[in-house]
Amino acid sequence: MVKSTGIYQGELNCALTHGPSGQVIATDAPVDNQGRGQAFSPTDLTAASLGACIVTTMAIVARSRLGFELPAVKWEVTKEMSADAPRRIARIGTELWLSIPRSRDAGGVLERAAQNCPVHRSLHPEIDRPIVFHWADEA
Repeated sequence: MVKSTGIYQGELNCALTHGPSGQVIATDAPVDNQGRGQAFSPTDLTAASLGACIVTTMAIVARSRLGFELPAVKWEVTKEMSADAPRRIARIGTELWLSIPRSRDAGGVLERAAQNCPVHRSLHPEIDRPIVFHWADEA
């Protein structure tokens, strides 16, 4: 179990503290929802967490099942909010740029790992969450 704490600082801003490390993340409401957009919004953090979880899970699988360290991976997540009420995340699209050829992903193990990362599996099934892989040999 990991605990985090938070403090509401007013003006739609929060400070979140990761219990084990003491690292702090600031949040701000987005401009389209009464905020200033000066930091990640809580839903931005959800989308960013998905990208980080996908790549971390792929790196674990590359190391433990495929026998190599996953070299530098770049990713981009794009979060879209619903147009209707209630306000919610409708879609998180993820694109990954891998510096290895598809042939290093024996049997699609890394792609399956991405689809099964804990954050991906925890998101509500109504959230569209496609993942696009760009392999080094498919540029």
